[in-house]
Amino acid sequence: MRKIFTAVAICLLPYLVSAQHIGERTLHFNDTTRKRPLTTEVWYPTADQPKETKDFQPFLREETARNSGIASKKYPLIMISHGTGGGRLTLEWLADVLVHKGFIVAAVDHWGNTFDNKIAIDFVTPWERPQDISFVLTGLLNDPTFGPVIDRDKIGAAGFSIGGYTVIALAGGRLDYEALKNYTNTAGGKKEVDIPEFPGLLEVLQSGKVDESYAQSPKSLKDPRIKAFFAICPAIGQGFVKNSQFNEVNNPLYIVGVESDSIAPYRTNAAQYHRLMPKSQYLLVKGKVGHYVFLNEAAEPVKNNAPIYFTDDPSVDRHAIHQQIAGLAAKFFAQNLK
Repeated sequence: MRKIFTAVAICLLPYLVSAQHIGERTLHFNDTTRKRPLTTEVWYPTADQPKETKDFQPFLREETARNSGIASKKYPLIMISHGTGGGRLTLEWLADVLVHKGFIVAAVDHWGNTFDNKIAIDFVTPWERPQDISFVLTGLLNDPTFGPVIDRDKIGAAGFSIGGYTVIALAGGRLDYEALKNYTNTAGGKKEVDIPEFPGLLEVLQSGKVDESYAQSPKSLKDPRIKAFFAICPAIGQGFVKNSQFNEVNNPLYIVGVESDSIAPYRTNAAQYHRLMPKSQYLLVKGKVGHYVFLNEAAEPVKNNAPIYFTDDPSVDRHAIHQQIAGLAAKFFAQNLK
């Protein structure tokens, strides 16, 4: 199996340290109040040797040491929020790099919004996601294995697509739900709602159930325990129209957009967030780089079965894009979680 990290490490020095391997565990949390099981993958530095699996791997990835030990020291923690209809493993390329930098990384399966558990209402109630991250963060801090080794003063969050919105909400951004609803009634808004992961969501939005969910949700989703935020192609920027919606954002925030994003077009999403938060850092990746370039590199059978998600324009090198953005994230978190 191809090993991605070797090439990454060469390009990202001095932001990476490569002395340790990657440990991996799967944890199961359950927010019974909101009836949301929250399966979570945790990657962490370990001295234990990884064991190569002979099982089919859908993504190209670095081998990990399953359920291995972790040294008794303090590590910074990065929480990861996946894109809509994705899953906790779809940004493993980012997790790998951060672990080699010396972070613990935890990625959450957002209930009802994963590729293998699709519930319509959970595709259009994004305010549930920041609450998922906060709940799991509390669980990790109380966990007997990870709680003692997490540096509670050095916690960050990264997210892709609707996960990008998730981390911005955790930073203190407040959604204008009426502005978002109004946008979905425009031609551009209807196009953005019509996502390949779950067609027909416009009908769900108009059912009244989403209004009811929003009315019951906290209006501020800020988590003060998280000190730095990295948003990749953040979605639903149309629900942010005033600078005042970011009055609570007082921590470093980095936004990445791509020029050829047809799912969350950068002008109405990544650039919109940056325009309203001029102190945020911002990168627009030029060229024919599309939205799904930030999913893992896939094995050939998976690429053939789902080309929309795993095949890029011939001019785009997904691996190189991952190296570039992972390097930025590693540097950003190292500088801002001190």
